[in-house]
Amino acid sequence: MRRPVPTRGEEETFGSPLSSCHGRLGLVPELNAIGIVASDMATSIRFYRTLGLDMPETPNEGHLEASMPSGVRLMLDSEEVVGSFQAEWSRETGNQVSLAFECSSPAEVDEVYARVTGAGFEGEKEPWDAFWGQRYALLRDPDGVEVNLYAALEGG
Repeated sequence: MRRPVPTRGEEETFGSPLSSCHGRLGLVPELNAIGIVASDMATSIRFYRTLGLDMPETPNEGHLEASMPSGVRLMLDSEEVVGSFQAEWSRETGNQVSLAFECSSPAEVDEVYARVTGAGFEGEKEPWDAFWGQRYALLRDPDGVEVNLYAALEGG
C-alpha cells in the first residue's frame, strides 16, 4: 500500500509523534503492537526467533514482546494471562490475534472507545485501569478481531 502524501500544512503532523498525530476525527491512536495468544509459549518463541525476531527466551513468562525494525512490537501472551483479565475468554479459531493502539493519554482511551462504540461498533470491555499500569479498553472490529486501546496511567 502506498503511503499518502501530506498536503500543504500537514507536514507538521504527518508521521509525527503520537501526541500530535491527527486524522479526520481528531487524535488518532498509533498502531504499535500486534498481540498473539500463544497456546505453547516455548514453541511460539522458537517460531518467532526462527523468523528473525529477538524474542526473549523465557517461556515461563506470561507476556513477552519484541520490537521489529519498524518499531511495531510483537507481543505473545499465555492463555492464562489473557484469562486473568478476560475470565470468559476461551480459544476459538481466529481469536488469538489482536491489534493494540497506543493512545496519548487515559482520557484518549475513553474518548476513542466512546467514539467507536457510539458509532455502533462492538465494545468488548469498557475502559478500566488495568493492574499492569495502563488505562485499557477492548473493542471488536467487524470481523471479530480484538482491538486494544491503551495508555500509561499517571505514575504507572
